[in-house]
Amino acid sequence: DLPIGWTDRQDAGSYELARRNDDAVFGYTVGPRTWKKYLFPPQMTLLSVDRTNGVLRFESAPLDPPRYAFLGVRPCELAAVDIQDRVFLDSEFTDPTYATSRSRALMIAVNCAVAGGTCFCSSMGTGPRADAGFDLVLTEVLERDSHDFIIEAGSEAGATILSELPGRAATNGDAATVASIIAKTETHMGRSMETSDVYDLLTSNLEHPIWENIAQRCLSCANCTLVCPTCFCSTVEDVTDLKGTAVRQRRWDSCFTMEFTNLHQHPVRSSTSSRYRQWMTHKLAYWQDQFDTSGCVGCGRCITWCPAGIDITAEVAALRANTEVATV
Repeated sequence: DLPIGWTDRQDAGSYELARRNDDAVFGYTVGPRTWKKYLFPPQMTLLSVDRTNGVLRFESAPLDPPRYAFLGVRPCELAAVDIQDRVFLDSEFTDPTYATSRSRALMIAVNCAVAGGTCFCSSMGTGPRADAGFDLVLTEVLERDSHDFIIEAGSEAGATILSELPGRAATNGDAATVASIIAKTETHMGRSMETSDVYDLLTSNLEHPIWENIAQRCLSCANCTLVCPTCFCSTVEDVTDLKGTAVRQRRWDSCFTMEFTNLHQHPVRSSTSSRYRQWMTHKLAYWQDQFDTSGCVGCGRCITWCPAGIDITAEVAALRANTEVATV
């Protein structure tokens, strides 16, 4: 079922599949779907209410999510899961569904031997090598006369699985091969972002004209938030039917929707420029205040799947280029 011999070509607002000239199993980068959809489902039932003989009966949804093994998790996505852990686990309030799914998940990661056209994980310090958060991590080695996987265990569960697999012990030469593949991938990143000053750059330019410039292109379609592996906003809705049954559901929401900031029937952020500014400054700046990390892992999905081709790395660079920097 794996896409053997296929790769992807990505650019701003562009994604296509293409044949490789080999049988690489993981010769692609990332698609529109993220592992987030399994740990933090797009829609889930919280409780149901039923009226029987004039009596209301409330029933919480069963807390029994599937047990998953995630195969092919990229380093940037491991970093995204770690960020979502901070949101759903490492705060005063724990999300029980996320906590249960997360504790059951087996993470089989893959070090990236290919960098996509919109990848910039190297800039964000989240790849292309997986350093933590996995049970097993694979590095695919394709040579003229061999096709191997160098595997490292990152947990007790991973070590148990690894001990059952046929193969030989890795050597220093194998470790050097892995390092060489990672180094090559790092030099082929399709994008980059200077992050050393991005917090101050964004928070000190909230009224910069660039936001209106972006708004002229932005469709407020919310694609960037839906494909993002770290966005976590949701809303709760009550759905009823003619039988007298009501269901309370949680579903993904986005700061790009007009209703997201509704207060007293009026949106706080009524303009596209204010909504894009909120998304970008939260992702790259205010996330640091909340969770002590950036909300961006450099996967490039928001660039690839933006129908207008808006590029977050280019917009940060444009803001920097059009901002007067005071020197003392």
